[in-house]
Amino acid sequence: MFSIEKINIDKAILLAPMEDVTDVSYRLICKQLGADVVYTEFVNTEGLIRASEKTHQKLKLIDDERPVGIQIYGANIDAMVGGARIAEAENPDLIDINAGCWVKNVVGVGAGSALLKDPPYMQNLVSEVVKAVSLPVTVKTRLGWDSDSIYVLEIAKRMEDVGVQALTIHCRTRKMGHKGEADWSWIPKIKEVVRIPVALNGNVLTAYDVKRAFAETGADAVMIARGAIGNPWIFQEAKELLSSGQISSIVDTKMKIETCLKHLQLAIKVKGERRAVLEHRKFYSGYLKGLFNASQLRGSLMTLFDYNAIEDLLMDYLSRESNRNIDQLNISATAL
Repeated sequence: MFSIEKINIDKAILLAPMEDVTDVSYRLICKQLGADVVYTEFVNTEGLIRASEKTHQKLKLIDDERPVGIQIYGANIDAMVGGARIAEAENPDLIDINAGCWVKNVVGVGAGSALLKDPPYMQNLVSEVVKAVSLPVTVKTRLGWDSDSIYVLEIAKRMEDVGVQALTIHCRTRKMGHKGEADWSWIPKIKEVVRIPVALNGNVLTAYDVKRAFAETGADAVMIARGAIGNPWIFQEAKELLSSGQISSIVDTKMKIETCLKHLQLAIKVKGERRAVLEHRKFYSGYLKGLFNASQLRGSLMTLFDYNAIEDLLMDYLSRESNRNIDQLNISATAL
């Protein structure tokens, strides 16, 4: 059971915090399709305490996406405490500390998975954040810095000891990044040493992976990251698979086009049309994957700057695809 104060969800499926992906519009789409808990992009606490408007915008939440967590990162304890208090003022359901990001510009300043190199310091940093806010604090981390320094059992116990209310474990080391197979066997080992909920992350790319992760590890929750990029239906499919043993929904061309447009509409409400249209371009590859002439359609979309033109193009494509499918059925019927 994924239990954090008012959050009590059996076999919870979580949307991971992802930079330039999990803004409020995408969180809402995933929420509507079955994500139990969603997280913001990871937020730099140094930017928060310097009052960076761009950084602070990542904290903006709306009630329709709850329960939602704000994830923060940093290496300086004072900045993390100050950033956590600023994040708390936005009234999320929880504050998550990023101790797992592997990219160079994050670990280079001692943040993210660099914290794993010094467990006592990581414990002190997390402890100060827990004491500074009244909201529940959770931590997302990795197995270790590399294969020679897998201290995740020690880290997990240290986190529980200072009041962390749940852990998410990306089952790779920092050195692995996103390469290689995630080692899910660590999840039951971690659950043996702590009493708080443990969520699994890593190599969860399909609904079948979600079901297998719960069955093989006994995780309290499964967090989906890259598997959700351009495929928000993974949450709906996973829920169906867990409840009935099969996936009943069909993600066809119409559903992909309509979801893509709905996502853009939500983004425009939050960001304004110009910015939303430009930032939405990174989602086209995922939404259009597998569609007829997808690369040509994406190329055309990349030249457009207003919503009406995008909607006209996509709806025209949908109409032409529907007619093409009808023609193919007629040809098949004639051949019979």
